Amino acid sequence: MAPKVLISDKLSEAAVQIFKDRGIDVDFQPDLGKDKDKLLEVIGQYDGLAIRSATKATEKIIEAATNLKVIGRAGIGVDNVDREAASRKGIIVMNTPFGNMITTAEHAIAMMFAVARQIPEASESTHAGKWEKSKFMGVELTGKTLGVIGAGNIGSIVCDRARGLKMKVVAMDPFLSEERATEIGVEKVELDELLKRADFITLHVPLTADTKNILSAENLAKTKKGVRIINCARGGLVDEAALAELLKSGHVAGAAFDVFAEEPAKENPLFNLPNVVVTPHLGAATTEAQENVALQVAEQMSDYLLTGAVQNALNMPSVTAEEAKIMGPWIKLSGHLGNYIGQMTDEPIKAVNILFDGEVSAMNLKALTAATIAGIMKSSNPDVNMVSAPVVAKERGVKISTTKQDQSGAFEGYVKVTIVTDTRERSIAGTVFSDGKPRFIQIKGINIDAEVGEHMLYTTNKDVPGIIGTLGTILGKNDVNIANFTLGRADAKGEAIALLYVDAPLPPQAIEDLKGTGLFQQVKPLTFDV
Repeated sequence: MAPKVLISDKLSEAAVQIFKDRGIDVDFQPDLGKDKDKLLEVIGQYDGLAIRSATKATEKIIEAATNLKVIGRAGIGVDNVDREAASRKGIIVMNTPFGNMITTAEHAIAMMFAVARQIPEASESTHAGKWEKSKFMGVELTGKTLGVIGAGNIGSIVCDRARGLKMKVVAMDPFLSEERATEIGVEKVELDELLKRADFITLHVPLTADTKNILSAENLAKTKKGVRIINCARGGLVDEAALAELLKSGHVAGAAFDVFAEEPAKENPLFNLPNVVVTPHLGAATTEAQENVALQVAEQMSDYLLTGAVQNALNMPSVTAEEAKIMGPWIKLSGHLGNYIGQMTDEPIKAVNILFDGEVSAMNLKALTAATIAGIMKSSNPDVNMVSAPVVAKERGVKISTTKQDQSGAFEGYVKVTIVTDTRERSIAGTVFSDGKPRFIQIKGINIDAEVGEHMLYTTNKDVPGIIGTLGTILGKNDVNIANFTLGRADAKGEAIALLYVDAPLPPQAIEDLKGTGLFQQVKPLTFDV
């Protein structure tokens, strides 16, 4: 029997035809996603669900999807899909991360022009027959400095377009190497330098714990007088209330926003202010982009349903079904190793080397490498997946190499990840025990045996008495229960590390208390998707 796919949002007719041409039974009901009760009633009939943003694939919907194998999102954002519920049920969630890059970049450039020349207000005035020619004095883009926060896929396209407009481009991105900056023709700077120099600032980063309110009231106050700010990335990157005050005072000359902290945005501090251009999240709203993502999701879903091939999966590695049975724990381990590196490294990574030893060296190294790189990038880009991570790394100038060797020690197989930055090398190794659980076995060359937990604490210190007691006392005082405690040291009285697996997220006060002792060189809370 042919697989059956439901399209519950408005998708291109060309995408419908792709499913039909591939021999898939497709049910095109573009308004069904708005009817939650009806979707709940019929979802159990389908092997695949193709959606845009209107359909909400909630835990309840997924629970009722007794035959569902794949959810395909025509676009990058999957906030409308309960990925955890899908993963628990073995349903693959795919997206199309590269289909709307150009469209979003072009919208940012268009918004920059609009705010530079006050085009919306001038248009409204002229429509009203006022002919207020002297009122709308604009500025040229030529020769101005554009500050780009985030020089990844979309940001690098904006840099290219801005250079074509003869703008000077400075970019802030922790993963942007000097080599990549030179390649795309921008000057790599820190955030404070960008804020001080930029005539225009445009944001192109995902919303994460690190980027939320990256343009806070404090940072906005550091900007150059007369700056204009464009946000076509994510709501929540800018303190909108603080920006509104700076617009009223005249410190900020204008702003152009396509995204808002709360959407749909019915009210906002930026609304109805002079020289503020606003659009209703139109970054990906072009015919070409919608066509691209629709065709891509149809191809990806068809490939999976007919051949088992997995592309752009957010919750599953790109491996065959046969490989997954053996490689699943090793893929999990590789992701954990990379995630550790990503959380511990705040500067641009120039190179990554992954050593595969013993039995793991005969596995699908491409998938394991992708899982490692995805883990590294996850802390700065939650949307990255095993397919897109190596591409993103390459675009940012990160050199990736792998080495494999026969069994060299006590473990039947292990993986070691080493990264290089301008100032240091950092390494971590791990293995999979017979129970299928990943373990960390070495950090910074120091041997350990640590179970990986969702919430962990990493510390470094001199090997002196009292460290264990201090950790236990302070965590106990802050009501933190320790599930597992691992110690390691290089030499007696030399460098030592501790890795603790705790039951809940570490409260900030516990971190401050540990730092306040003066006993630790590093105190770092870590989280892992276990």
